[in-house]
Amino acid sequence: MKEMKKTILVVEDDPGLQKALRWAFTDFEVVTAEDRNGAIAQLRRYKPQIVTLDLGLPPDPGSASEGLATLQEILALAPDTKVIVVTGNDDRENAVRAIGLGAWLFFQKPVDAELLGVIVERAYTLYELEEENRNLIRREIKEPMAGIIATSPQMLEVCRTIEKVAPTEATTLLLGESGTGKELLARALHDLSPRAKGRFVAINCAAIPDTLLESELFGYEKGAFTGAAKLTIGSIEYADGGTLFLDEVGDLPLPLQAKLLRFLQERVITRVGGRKEIPVDVRVVSATHQHLEKLIEEGGFREDLYYRIGEIAVRIPPIREREGEASVLASNFLKKEIEQQKKGSLTFSSDAIQAIDSYDWPGNVRELANRVKRAVILTEGKQITAQGLELSVDNVESQPLNLREVREQAESSALLRALAHAGGNVTQAANLLGITRPTFYALSRKYKLDIGQTGT
Repeated sequence: MKEMKKTILVVEDDPGLQKALRWAFTDFEVVTAEDRNGAIAQLRRYKPQIVTLDLGLPPDPGSASEGLATLQEILALAPDTKVIVVTGNDDRENAVRAIGLGAWLFFQKPVDAELLGVIVERAYTLYELEEENRNLIRREIKEPMAGIIATSPQMLEVCRTIEKVAPTEATTLLLGESGTGKELLARALHDLSPRAKGRFVAINCAAIPDTLLESELFGYEKGAFTGAAKLTIGSIEYADGGTLFLDEVGDLPLPLQAKLLRFLQERVITRVGGRKEIPVDVRVVSATHQHLEKLIEEGGFREDLYYRIGEIAVRIPPIREREGEASVLASNFLKKEIEQQKKGSLTFSSDAIQAIDSYDWPGNVRELANRVKRAVILTEGKQITAQGLELSVDNVESQPLNLREVREQAESSALLRALAHAGGNVTQAANLLGITRPTFYALSRKYKLDIGQTGT
């Protein structure tokens, strides 16, 4: 691992004190600034882990207003930075305000450079530890496969199945409620397969009118119907050498089901208005939210096609069945939306996390992502509450009756909730739970949560 460059930003308008502090931090690369604009410019350029900040800055050095404003801007741009504020002996009130705004510690004048040096070293050690944890979380908890966020045993098992199926040519049927991420998993399967360099072509069978769906799938010859001014290849032919993803295959009309079945059996197609058989080498992955067995009983879906498209059937569990995963997903969406909306530092309140974990999420991942996006846009403070997500903390999920299961479920959920609340910081999560880091990792291994068991 590349060693982190130790950098400290000293924000101080007194040239004499600035020089003294520069000499005090011999193990650091020291950069300086005299005012807010200079501090922000240096922060962006050098990305220091530690900042010492005098609250009395120009243009109003007799007041703490400029220093406090600088503190807020620093933490909005770099929330992980450890900021040590420097205050006068009689300015305890503003020091407390600074801590409330997110400063790590305050140090009173006159400055003892040696003591401040020790404090800075401690701050850096803590930053380094937290960064290690952040890297562990980014590396191990989030994405067992590219683009797939999974921490629950249920979804990790789905990911393992996809990894096993991907190298084969087996047709795969993804079953699950709307919004559970079926297309993402289909793309992951394609990317892990020998066909990864080929095209991934997705078509939603429910979104295209029946009259147009055949030509969309199989293509058409020039003059095949009014408006067919030129030869046009369909999605199946376009996906040659790659993967064809048929989303909502349960909505496919019966006449087209017969034609799709013939293609899967013979691996040839005939364009609308054409007679020539065209061989196509494509892997078919299908998905539906419908109960195909019930549709078969009702005469709405062909049984022979069902067995053709579902050589391997994979059920994608809804969020309500993924133990403790809702808050992890929410944290990931929050991070992405903060970056996109440029909202600075935002976290979930404890009641928001409770509401996220207890809500059933009938719209699954799609609903969760939309609620988080809306909350990020509309929230004016630094925390997103349950109310901001338009959720109630009264929605409590049903609990198992077996005492051992109750305990295990509670412990597993508490680990993931604490981790989400701590922004992926294992040390903070352990502190929230009143346990040690080794105990946190031991419990995560026990419940197969994959949250960074190799960390120290």
